[in-house]
Amino acid sequence: MSKIYRGRNLEQISFPVGGIGAGMFCVEGTGAIGSLSLRGAPDIFYEPECFSAIYARRDERSWARVLEGPVPGRKIFGGRGTLSGLGTNNQFGKTYGLPRFRSNTFTGKFPFAKLEFLDEGSPLKASMTAFSPFIPGSEDDSCLPAATLRYAFENAGDSPVEAVYSFHTANFMARPEDKWFPSPVLDLPKGTITQEGGGLLLACPAEKEDTAAFGQCLIHVEEKGALVNTDWFPSGWFDPLTMLWKELSEGGAPEGSRPDGRSPGGSLAVRFVLAPGESREIDLHFAWYVPRTNLRLGYEEEGEPEGKETYSPWYAGKFSCAGEVMDYYRGNFRRLWEESEAFSEAMYASTLPEEAMDALASNLSILKTPTILRQTDGRLWAWEGCCDDTGSCHGSCTHVWNYAQALCHLFPRLERTFRETEFHENQNSEGRQEFRASLPIRPSGFTFHAASDGQLGGIMKMYREWRIGGDIGFIQEYWPLMKKSIDYCIGAWDRDREGVLREPHHNTYDIEFWGADGMCSSFYLGALKAISLMGRALGEDTSEYELLYRRGREYLETKLFNGEYFIQQVEWETLRAPFGLDGEPEAVRALMEREGPKYQYGSGCISDGVTGAWLARVCGLGDILDPEKVKSHLLAVYRHNFKRDLTEHANPQRPGYALGSEGGLVLCTWPRGGRPSLPFVYSDEVWTGIEHQAAAHLMMFGCLKEAKDIISAGRARYDGARRNPFDEYECGHWYARALSSYSYLQAYTGVRYDAVERTLYVSGRNAGEYTVFLSTATGYGTVTLKDGRAQLKTVRGEIPVERVVLEP
Repeated sequence: MSKIYRGRNLEQISFPVGGIGAGMFCVEGTGAIGSLSLRGAPDIFYEPECFSAIYARRDERSWARVLEGPVPGRKIFGGRGTLSGLGTNNQFGKTYGLPRFRSNTFTGKFPFAKLEFLDEGSPLKASMTAFSPFIPGSEDDSCLPAATLRYAFENAGDSPVEAVYSFHTANFMARPEDKWFPSPVLDLPKGTITQEGGGLLLACPAEKEDTAAFGQCLIHVEEKGALVNTDWFPSGWFDPLTMLWKELSEGGAPEGSRPDGRSPGGSLAVRFVLAPGESREIDLHFAWYVPRTNLRLGYEEEGEPEGKETYSPWYAGKFSCAGEVMDYYRGNFRRLWEESEAFSEAMYASTLPEEAMDALASNLSILKTPTILRQTDGRLWAWEGCCDDTGSCHGSCTHVWNYAQALCHLFPRLERTFRETEFHENQNSEGRQEFRASLPIRPSGFTFHAASDGQLGGIMKMYREWRIGGDIGFIQEYWPLMKKSIDYCIGAWDRDREGVLREPHHNTYDIEFWGADGMCSSFYLGALKAISLMGRALGEDTSEYELLYRRGREYLETKLFNGEYFIQQVEWETLRAPFGLDGEPEAVRALMEREGPKYQYGSGCISDGVTGAWLARVCGLGDILDPEKVKSHLLAVYRHNFKRDLTEHANPQRPGYALGSEGGLVLCTWPRGGRPSLPFVYSDEVWTGIEHQAAAHLMMFGCLKEAKDIISAGRARYDGARRNPFDEYECGHWYARALSSYSYLQAYTGVRYDAVERTLYVSGRNAGEYTVFLSTATGYGTVTLKDGRAQLKTVRGEIPVERVVLEP
């Protein structure tokens, strides 16, 4: 069930490959390499000057092409450098003017992407498969700084074909300055291209230094007798690329090296002959090594030394150079490919609705991007997303990562490192949590608000991690810290112990809600239920939390439910927190005196108004509110907030996520009136992460049509023509909230494994028969429901099941 892109729908495609937290490059819709980001930070617009090519000769006719489809229109005109005809002055130049295939198709099947290159005049059928290891439960193999492009060629003709595959690259590890005009002066960047182990070693600078500037990338063709050339034509203007194409198009594949390593570029080549009907695969491996960065973020204590520690990636503690990475990668490549392929086949065996499966699988690409970093101690740290050349919104932000449901199932040990940071470095003695972690991970300074939804969601996720892992020692260790956390939340936001958050509470909309609201208070109910269940399992007295839960549930269901959906009771004069107007401009002051605090939603129908109830279900906590009222809220969200056409929707905020004739789920509307003059700051926007969360929640109630409508509208916006289908963005590319789409697996089928009870839960609410992927802490496989019976097929590891429960 993989979507095939072609024609104009290839325009924006950029598919990330690389290890989790290890850097990436992207394979574009045409097969070009782009967004090369190997240095611990995104570099979205860095298109390295490199390409693969094929020369073929049948009988007396020879033919040469770049192994890419047509150049996307977005690259030809309108960008920087257009005035120079896309020429450069770095002795390589753009390859856009070289002959290439007339068309191609692109199919993403995570973690693989396959391109078929099409040209009626080609003597060979040609394709390329991009890959980097992704094996649930095997986090180290899935975090390798390595990737492969596998080129395949087939002779479908009736006579032999002589061919040369070749790869050519400038030293992209020593990125030259961007200059608009070609220069006759040879101006090489600092760095070297040398031969190592039959491959190309791109390095900057030439010798290893204890600085962030140092980096290596080793590129290797997995073929005996591969030809290596690090002695390109040493001249200015466009001479090196001109001479390179002349040799390539004549079937040449020269060998050579420059002792000083100062060649303008390097090449790898493989000669082969294919008889009629024969085929050949050639693997091009990349392994990189950038052991230091300049990244240091977050709180700084006074009196700290000048030479402060900066972020170093996990692999820098395991390997000492790119050669060591390559040795491990090549030595284990067959296993890594086969185990990743086994995962992919199992996941794509899921018979979810097509649009849901497309969203779920495409968004796993987020895990391959610089949105996520992994320290040398193995702990994860994350941005919310990626800006063009840095991360977006630092610190493993708890209120955003609440929505992400993939890592906890695919790599539970990695997910737990987030909890470690939250309850240790980011929690003070009072139980207050900083919702943004410093990098490198170290104690926080607690200089900003605690985030109510983030901190309370963390307690729910502790319950989730326990049920996924099955070890009671985990919650035993964290019990004192969890208790401090929930007690802080009660004291800060529920001072009258009513079971709802009334005092001003910060949340994922980057503002504070004043007064009780369904959204954040649903997180509170979930946290109270979670801490009560964990406490009971440990023999602790949880009566206080259970009482607060009962009070809070009654409050939400009677005072915050308007008969159709859950709302917010805005208040300020009755709260203990001071309502400050000092320093506000006169117009703002007058508005606030009249309406109260800015940035509330009041009587609005907010799309994630019961997100805590969704999180409770995906965490295994079950229902925390009357399910009929929750369902009513979700249907109201669909009825009022889902727009099939946004042409008449006014969005003065950030319209790029969805606009014009596109459809989408608006964050909030006011169907009963009462819209504030200044509602919360993102209220008119459309976020895919919220769309997926709301759609998954609707699925949980059997509202399949409504869920599919929302998902379909969202994926239509990411069609490859206007936006990248493998990059659902919000405040940054590859935004973490979009990983809420992973919850479709459970939402559609009800399939959930509880390692504490060794119980498999299944449901037939949306389909009487299905197959679905299941990943646990000890193994993964598929679950098939047929004729009212569930069957588990384990693909890797083991999943001990003592009981199967078929739920409604």
